[in-house]
This record gives sequence, C-alpha cells and structure tokens, in this order.
Amino acid sequence: MNASVPIEANGIIPVAQSDVAGIPPIALSIPDFEGQAILRIFANSTETEIGCYSAVVTNGATFSHPAAVGSVLGVFTVVAVIASFMTAIYGTHIPTVRKHYAHSLSVLVVFSVFHHIFFTGALSVNWPSVLPAFWSNFAWSAGMIYSETMQNSINQLIGSNKGNTSMVGAASSGSALNDLGGGFSIQQIYKRSVYSLFHRDMTIPSHVEDMLKSKRVAHALAKRSLANTTSGYSWYGSPVKPGLPLPGNFSGFAGTLAEEDIPASNAFMTGFLWLLILVALVVVCIVGLKWLLEGLSRIKVVKTERLGNFRTHWLGFTALAVLRIMLISFFMMIFLTLFQFTYRLSAGVTAISAIVFIVFLAGILTLAGYACYYRLRFGRYASEPDRLNIERRKVLKVIPRYGFVRESQKQEEKHAHKVFGGSLPWWRIHYIDHDSNRLHVHEDEDYLQKFGWLAARFRRTKWWFFAVWIVYEFVRACFYGGAAGYPMTQVFGLLVVEFIAWIATMIMKPFEGARLNALMVYLLGFSKVATLALSAAFDARFNLGRITTTAIGIVLIVIQGILVIVLLIAIVVGAVTSYMSVTRNHEEFKPHSWAGMRQKYFQHIEQKAMDLPPPPPPKPEEPKEPYFAVSAVRRWPKIEDEDEVFVADINDPHASRVSMNGVGRTSRANSMRSQMSTSVPFGARVHRASWSSRDFNSWHESDARTSEAMRSSNMQAMKSDTSLRDSAPRSRAPSRSGAMDVAKSRILKEKEPAAMGITEEEQRIGSAA
Repeated sequence: MNASVPIEANGIIPVAQSDVAGIPPIALSIPDFEGQAILRIFANSTETEIGCYSAVVTNGATFSHPAAVGSVLGVFTVVAVIASFMTAIYGTHIPTVRKHYAHSLSVLVVFSVFHHIFFTGALSVNWPSVLPAFWSNFAWSAGMIYSETMQNSINQLIGSNKGNTSMVGAASSGSALNDLGGGFSIQQIYKRSVYSLFHRDMTIPSHVEDMLKSKRVAHALAKRSLANTTSGYSWYGSPVKPGLPLPGNFSGFAGTLAEEDIPASNAFMTGFLWLLILVALVVVCIVGLKWLLEGLSRIKVVKTERLGNFRTHWLGFTALAVLRIMLISFFMMIFLTLFQFTYRLSAGVTAISAIVFIVFLAGILTLAGYACYYRLRFGRYASEPDRLNIERRKVLKVIPRYGFVRESQKQEEKHAHKVFGGSLPWWRIHYIDHDSNRLHVHEDEDYLQKFGWLAARFRRTKWWFFAVWIVYEFVRACFYGGAAGYPMTQVFGLLVVEFIAWIATMIMKPFEGARLNALMVYLLGFSKVATLALSAAFDARFNLGRITTTAIGIVLIVIQGILVIVLLIAIVVGAVTSYMSVTRNHEEFKPHSWAGMRQKYFQHIEQKAMDLPPPPPPKPEEPKEPYFAVSAVRRWPKIEDEDEVFVADINDPHASRVSMNGVGRTSRANSMRSQMSTSVPFGARVHRASWSSRDFNSWHESDARTSEAMRSSNMQAMKSDTSLRDSAPRSRAPSRSGAMDVAKSRILKEKEPAAMGITEEEQRIGSAA
C-alpha cells in the first residue's frame, strides 16, 4: 500500500428483514435510542487498523437540551445564590443573621444535586445513550462548558499526547478492547479457523439473489451526484477529534464528555479554568455591589443603616465567598485531579493537577480542622460506659422492627415513656466544656464571623458536621477518580459508602432547616444509592441488550428528574422565605395575605434554633361515657317576682328545706307548720330564681349551722328521755320521725296542756296509762 495513492471505495451493507425483526416498535420512538454501524479497514501486512468509519442513526428524539434545560437550571441557581447571599449580609446582629441564613436554601445543596447527577457518568461502565444525553443538561455545573478557544489552548498545553482512554475504562476511536463500546478484537479478525472460512464460502451461493438485489441498489445509488463534483469524491461527516470516542460510544467518563465535544484529556483543565473564571466573577460582583450601595446611599435611595455590616466588612465577605466556592467545588476538583493522575497525560498538566490537589485537600482539611480546634480547645472529650436499649417499633403501625436508643438518651422527653426489650453494653464520647458560661457556637459572634461559612447551617448539637461532610466527599472522589477503569470496585465500593452515609445522616439530621434535611438527607441520599445499584447492570461483563439498558437508564432519569423537580420547588420556596427574612425589620410587609405565614415562619426559626426535641404527641383520649351536665341555669323574671313576700321566700335558702321536711310527717308536732305564713300552696316546693356558686356556699354554711344546732338539741333530748325513763315506765315507743321529733314533741308537750286545758295531774295519769 502506497500512502501517496488515494483509495476510493463504496459499497452497501444489506440489512435483511430478519435483522430488524427483534426490534420492538417502541424502540423507534424512545429518545436517544440509536443504531450504530462501524466500518474498519485493516492492513493485512501489519494486522493493524488503518481506517475507521462510523455512522449513527437516530430518531430525532433526545433528552439532551442544554440550551433550554441548562439555561432554566442556571436561572434557578442564580436565584438561590442571590437569596442565600442576601440573608447572609442583611442585619447587624450576627446570631439573628445566622438563624435566617440557616433556613435559606444552600447553594452547596444545589450544586451537590447537580454534581451527583453529572458525575454519575464518571463510572467506568458502558452507558446507554439516553443517560449521557440527559446528563449533558447539567455539564455546566461541573465546569464542562465547551469553548473552541479554550480547547485549542488546552490542546497546545497538552500536546499531541492525548492519552489512552482505555486506562480510565472507556474505548477510544482506536481502542482494541472488544468489551467496551466501539472496541474490537483483532484475534477474531485474523485468527479465524479454516472451518469458518469454508463455511462462509459454502453459504454464499444460497444468497445469490440477495446479492444481485444489493448490486442493483448500489448501481442506482452510484448514479447520484457526489457532494463534491470538482474532485469527484467526498465523504459525509467529519473526522473525530483527537481524544474523543467514536460516535455512539458512551463508555466511561469519556463517553459522557463526548456529548460536550470535550476530550477526557482536557477535562481537568476545562473544569479548573471555568472555576477560576467563576471565582473572579463572584469577586467582581461583590465589589460592585459594595460600591453600588455606597452610591445609592449618597443619593439617599438606600438608608444608611441598611446593610451596614456588609458595607463595613465587605472584604471579609469577599474572602468568605471564595472559601465557600472552594468548599462547594471540593468534590469536583478532587475528582478531576485524581482522574488526571489516572489518565497519565503530559507532565505539565499532571504537575498543575498535583498543585491544585494539594491546595484543595490540604487547604480545606486544614481550615475544617482549625475550625473544630478553635471551638473545642477550651474543653476535653470524655469516654463513659453506656448501653444500647433495644426498642420495639412498628413501621406504618403494622410492620414490626427494632431500633436502638442509648441509655443516656432515656432521660429525654421523647424517650421517657418507651418500652425496651433488652439492652447491649455500649459507650459514648461526649465533650466537656471547662467554661460552662461560654456562649454556644450559634451565639458566639467571633466564631460565626470566622467560621460561619462552615458551621452556620447546621444544628446546635451538630455544628461540627462540616468536617464529616468534607471527609465523605473526599472518599467519594477517590472512588470516582482513583478507581477509574475498575467498574465493579467503583460501583460496589461507592454503594457501601453511600448507604452508610445515608443511614448516618438520617439518624443525625444535621441541617437546621427542614428543606435542607429533606433534600440532602432523604432525597439525595436515596438517589445516590438507587443510581449506584442500577448502574451495576451497565458493566460490559454482564453484556445486557441495549433495549434493556435503555429501559434501566430511563428509570434512572425518572429518579434523578424527580430530585431536580423537588430542588427547583425548594429554590422557589427558599426565595420566598428569604424575602421574608430580609424584610423582617420593615414596618409594612407586602403582600398582606402572607403576614400570618410570615409570623409562623419566624416562630419556626426561633424554635429550630433551640435544637430541642419536639414535644411528645398527646396521649389519645379514652372514649367518654355519655353524660349530662348543666353548667348554668337562669330564670327569667315573672309577674310574681313583683310580690315582695314571694321574693323573700324564694331568696330564703331554707325555704326548700322547710317544704321538704314537711312532706310525709304524721306527728302532731309537724302539723303546727301548716300555720306558718307562706305564699305558695301547701306542700309545694319553693325554689330560687337563680343560683350561683356564692349562693350554694352560703346555703351549705347555713345548713351546716342548722345541722349542728339540731345535733345539740338531739343530745339534750336524749338526756331528757333517759331521765324520764328512769323516773317513770315507758308508755310508748318513740316516734318514727327520729330523735328530732322526740325533741320537738317534748317542747310541744310543755305548751299543749295549758293550751288545751289539761292539768299536770291528768297528764301524768294519761302518760301512766
């Protein structure tokens, strides 16, 4: 073969009906479900590939809309940045500012969600085309933004050595790995047996008719004019750029970046340069805001005392904003630097990545360690024995399960009334502060000004969680970047890490804001675990069909899409609550219909700032028996109320008693009561018009005095009866009405003889008889 002699060739590869019979009709409408044809040319003398043509056929439907979807996501991100920044700079009392800042939506949460979605493509598996297409909408959040000028500059820095993408688990355009997309096996081409060649030759005559048809079609196509009639030959398409895989190959991180036309060799420098641009843009915006406020204050548009803290300490806010950007991009940069180390590219780029790796890792870890030391230096940690109590619980009030509660937590109100089925020996480590009067971390203005960018959003008892989060992000980056090319190590190692982190964060609930816990702990944790579990099916060794992998990819898109939708809703809600926070000192709040919701939001902030467990739910009330109760009775005025005698009888608390005592009495003594003057008929009960608690108390007191007087009279009567029984024989039994009737009868007997004209002698004789 002479390189100076051009080669011209054409041909048609016929596709029989049996070849497409297994493709279901739905495959023609699934987004990004495409066909790929690869034609390779080999030199028999060297048994190497000297040419390759690849064609991809799509149905026009795709999940990749970076111009539309990416722009919308960018607008929402800007809203979240502005809302978070405004809550951080508004106000003069630092602890109050922290409380409102903790409940605004964190930009760290926004980029954690976007990075989780896009960097899932860094796993060294053979992705279906739907996933890289969907992830391309989030490439901007990872700094993977294509710029022709930037890519040319990076190519000049790297040189001609683009590296080998097979080192990071992806097939390049010239890869000989047949287990990755677009790869091939040279042994299967040049080491075929004689029997296979003989079998091929023997089966050709049976397809003579098909060959003739294909030649007729080829002859018809040859009559079509060529695209370039001047030279008489041209191809359709364009050459693959150095470092990019073949079209239709989406294996590994190189396949994910191929959607952005960014070679895997340029990934680190692309992300790093866009990060520097972002830092410079943020610094310019903060400085511009400071001077804009000064100008508006001079012309009396903005009140002088508004945003006074920011206008005084604007340099400190600028430095903290840069540190916050480093914290947000910590996982991204650690991954890109480790990926660059694994890729083994030019020495210049490797040296730059090493410097960036040291700056980010040593810088962030040092700052986090110093933030913990700065707070804990005046105390000590103590280890004490403890016990784990086994608690019987129920899921959905039906499914039984067991949980653990430490013995030291039983004193808390939410665990006070729980029943435990057993216990295990355990221990606990707790911090003992030497200064019991020292302000808490959320009330310490000095600490908040220095390290509020790390600890401000976490609960009072979990303010140190930023250190745990940094270590967790570093471990994730090590699996993604350091284990590139080992898909099973990546997938199952990360699956264990993410599952442990998910359970731990659900137990701790580290964030003070409820929305942050819902997003970071529950939804993002579930999405990470589910994504890794399903990504294991894309390993090339499992050799699943592309229709099956596409279906699994759509399930992943649904999971991650729901996460993004919830995030966008949280951004909108966070913008509303941030507006309430920055207008907390305004005398008039608009819209007025939100005033009640605003007040409840402020009360919620104050309650969450205390970091106390919620009160236990009230015990269910036992079903009450049917009952009847009269709380009050009132009597309306009547005609007889004008009678003074009647009113006097009604107001007499003993009137009802006299009437009651007079019913059913047969003694002669009680018959004298009929002569008493009253305005009601004989035997009727007189009731008061209305009774109050005071009337009842006075009635009880008078009744008690009357009972005491009657008891004294009864005692005297009993003594008199005893003396009478001793002096004369008893003539008859005592009256049925009791001792009171006996006493009254004795009094009446002293009066009746004179009134009836009976002498004492006659009375004694009658008594003896």
